[in-house]
Amino acid sequence: MNLDAVEMKMMNEQKLLARLGETVARLVQDFDVIDTERRQSLANFARLVEDRLSAKGFVVLNFICTHNSRRSHISQLWAQAASYHFGIPGVRCLSGGTEATAFNPRAVEAMRALGFAIEMINDGANPRYEVRYSSAAEPVVAFSKRFDDASNVAQEFIAIMTCDHADENCPFVPGAHQRISLWYDDPKHFDGTELEQAKYLERAQQIGRELLYAFSLIRRQ
Repeated sequence: MNLDAVEMKMMNEQKLLARLGETVARLVQDFDVIDTERRQSLANFARLVEDRLSAKGFVVLNFICTHNSRRSHISQLWAQAASYHFGIPGVRCLSGGTEATAFNPRAVEAMRALGFAIEMINDGANPRYEVRYSSAAEPVVAFSKRFDDASNVAQEFIAIMTCDHADENCPFVPGAHQRISLWYDDPKHFDGTELEQAKYLERAQQIGRELLYAFSLIRRQ
């Protein structure tokens, strides 16, 4: 990439919250830890997004796992931040499950630790959170819900299956025009152990690194 291209890329990238920007800079430097097979999966995902943007000028991504508690929320927030960071307009990121539970507080804390500004706006069994990744962008309202909840888009979205259970038990996602598998190991296996905090942070960083890589491949329209 020549100097002019580097300067143009930097101009097009959007400003994230300071601590999140530091996390992103570090994760971008770590793209080389993503193995070849995974890079291909992420490139396939990027191609679907780019094709939809080229055809329609917008794309809706719904990240789906069984309980909409951990991996799907983490993926939704990272994808929205990544598209913003790389200056790719027209990307709307959602999440859902095959059932609703709650946005797990351990996942919330992991995302806070990485620099997302997260405020609870409604407590209870299924709290609602306002999540910011930039002071200049609208916040994401995050709470657990089914993928077909009224707050989500009902038609013409890409379904990204982030866990094997939802992928295998939900072979047909009504309303989705495309579907892709992008599984992540569930950090809940470490709940209540001394590794809990480290494993949630590890998974949140992995998802962030991979989605930043995917969005870095998408040509701006």
